Amino acid sequence: MKKLFKYFFAVALLASVFQVANAQQKFAYVNSQAILENLPEVKAADAEIQTLQEQLQKKAQEKVQAFRTKMMELQQQRDAGELSPKQLEEESQKLQADETELQQFQGQMQTQIMQKQQSLLQPIQEKIQKAIDDVAVEDGYTFVFDLSTGVLMYADESTNITEKVKAKLSSTGE
Repeated sequence: MKKLFKYFFAVALLASVFQVANAQQKFAYVNSQAILENLPEVKAADAEIQTLQEQLQKKAQEKVQAFRTKMMELQQQRDAGELSPKQLEEESQKLQADETELQQFQGQMQTQIMQKQQSLLQPIQEKIQKAIDDVAVEDGYTFVFDLSTGVLMYADESTNITEKVKAKLSSTGE
């Protein structure tokens, strides 16, 4: 039974491959990275992300400096014999809690930056995708490959629609 299923599957697969090969297919490629580099929205988004990153890094540096200061003060108090063993243990535990909090802040910082990138860049990527879709439909392309992903092994320059997509984006003025 399994052999029969495999046989029918292979026949169906070959039939679909031949059908696709016989159909008139039109291919094109686009360089989405080149499109992204020229959009003012991307430059504005990058600037906003950079600003957020700098603010968060400054805050992180302040927290690290405060942690180091507490640690140095605790070492000085310990070396001077100002703390009992119990006090030293309590202060060490507080310092460990501060260190854990600092590590959590650094993780949250990365998450915030990634979320900001996603929220700013997703609408731009959707806009580009719509322009690619529009050009593909208008020109009757069956497939459009993205050259910037490195997946395409060969492409005839005459099938490059990058400039048409840029023109489409410019003409929509969004």
